[in-house]
Amino acid sequence: MRSRILFVAAAALVATGAAIAPRDAGRTSVPANVVQDSSSPAPSFDKKEVMIAMRDGAHLHTVIFSPKHADGDLPILMSRTPYGVEGMDKAFGAPALKYLVRDGYIFVFQDIRGRFTSEGKFVMLRPMRDKTKAKAIDESTDAYDTIDWLIKNVPHNNGRVGMLGTSYPGWLTVMAMLDPHPALKAVSPRASPADMFIGDDFHHNGAFRLSYGFEYATMMETTKGFSAFKFDQPDTYDWYLKLGSLAHVNDRLHGKIPSWNDFANHPDYDAFWRRQAVAPNLDRVKVPTLNIAGWWDQEDFFGPIKIYETLERNDPKHLNYLVVGPWNHGGWSADSGEHLGPIHFGAPTSDDFRRGIEAPWFAYWLKNKGTLKLAEATTFEAGSNTWKSRDSWPPRTGVTNRKLYVRADSQLAFAPQTSASGSVSESYVSDPANPVPYRARPILPTYGEGSTWSRWLVDDQRFLNGRKDVLSWKTAPLDSDVVIAGAISAHLFASTTGSDGDWIVKLIDVYPERNQADTTLSGYELMVANDVLRGRFRHGFAHPQPITPNHVDEYVVDLHTQDYRFLRGHRIMVQVQSTWFPLIDRNPQTYVPNIFEAKDSDFKAATVSIFHAPKYGTYVLLPIESGAAAAAEGAGRR
Repeated sequence: MRSRILFVAAAALVATGAAIAPRDAGRTSVPANVVQDSSSPAPSFDKKEVMIAMRDGAHLHTVIFSPKHADGDLPILMSRTPYGVEGMDKAFGAPALKYLVRDGYIFVFQDIRGRFTSEGKFVMLRPMRDKTKAKAIDESTDAYDTIDWLIKNVPHNNGRVGMLGTSYPGWLTVMAMLDPHPALKAVSPRASPADMFIGDDFHHNGAFRLSYGFEYATMMETTKGFSAFKFDQPDTYDWYLKLGSLAHVNDRLHGKIPSWNDFANHPDYDAFWRRQAVAPNLDRVKVPTLNIAGWWDQEDFFGPIKIYETLERNDPKHLNYLVVGPWNHGGWSADSGEHLGPIHFGAPTSDDFRRGIEAPWFAYWLKNKGTLKLAEATTFEAGSNTWKSRDSWPPRTGVTNRKLYVRADSQLAFAPQTSASGSVSESYVSDPANPVPYRARPILPTYGEGSTWSRWLVDDQRFLNGRKDVLSWKTAPLDSDVVIAGAISAHLFASTTGSDGDWIVKLIDVYPERNQADTTLSGYELMVANDVLRGRFRHGFAHPQPITPNHVDEYVVDLHTQDYRFLRGHRIMVQVQSTWFPLIDRNPQTYVPNIFEAKDSDFKAATVSIFHAPKYGTYVLLPIESGAAAAAEGAGRR
């Protein structure tokens, strides 16, 4: 929910990603059907701080910035945040707000309950209220009460309010649109979590995101402000490994971090997690919504896609839109967005979005300005580095699901292994005492000086070369481009000598050994999609089941969705492993009812086997654009 602590105030409206510097390259514009506004000088602001009363009597600290010398009444743009609104004056000079400031809005920022100087008790991702109780409150009622006060008390507003925010502020935006104030006319949640057990910050498919969950909870709940956890070792891999079982965490925290206690007390998908999930409540949303996601979002990629897809089921008036760019968490707010780490995209994608999509969107709904010709889904196809305007996401036409099979001798092809001769499986020993690191060591804390957490999803995967507990398969060099557009899933036919285990799958673009386009990327291994499945949840997240040792089961790992072009001469790689530390907590590989209560003695090494022929054919299901079929066929002939 928060990529770095260093930009506390600016995160109230926008969460920034990694610093991104310009680079001379061919420019790829936003789609031609996006209306672009003319510019005007940025105004100065009058600032007012107020404490707005909620229906239960709590007062929330709110800062209002009204442009001086405004020409007529203006709409209000609001963001609510747990990250602090002090210092937002400085945000108006940042590129992230340039076009919105230019167009003219009254900007409002608010600290939510229990954070900084707002009254009340802070509850992480406060569950939606019981509507049978007249005085019940939640983030939806707080947003409603705030908007009601603003409309009645802020001079020269035009009666229309828009909301936006990234990550936790994005989730707060979603909460506001569930039971919206009549004045709420447009919302843009960015990287909002949708389900903290299935695919967002704290768990992925039931596997606990240890380093992020631990460090975020301690940062947010030690004080009303921020207090990053102090590690006494430079490499957090060593610190978490030395910690041992998660049962030892409260030896350090003394039971004082509510979210950690919730993690430990709710290891399965029970009512606690279901109350926080937003999807069941999205059937009644009627507010125009611009959903924003990044293909390499290290924190909340599942959420915005889930929210968009759920809203789409009840959208007869076509009010629901999606934009996905080549960004990390909050990367749409970066100065340029021309590259992420060493991967270049040939255009200032973040600036293109803000100028060509975000600004016209809010101007249309809040000012009756211009016409809106935005496509249903605007997605950035990395590889070709082009924006695509699509009439649905995932695409309903022009795409064929193809199985990319793992085969003997580390081969990967669009044709299954048909012969039982040779090996029918490959194995490795997964040892919890020596887990596979999720990135090259030393692994720095998530928050703090020098952290590169925000860019880890584009790390070169060659750092794992030589590890015997990671299996890799790859195609021959592609004869022509292969384009994927839509949902991806891995279907592993696997066994383990343990009674539990994790399955991590990565889809990787392997650059040529001599990459002429950019020699610094020669041989680079870029993750295109990835995720983890905790084996006990293979049949559902609410009722975990032990694994039968040495029995071949099918494990379906959701790798989410992508729009990506594997270029001619590149290879496609699939990689499988069972640990991803300390991003994901260590599975004991011995079934216990609650891994948060596992004993150190429960952790055992296990032999894992991945099968590929002929009865059990492990594969990754890829949505391949029809024009790329020839390349797929070529990769299938070896």
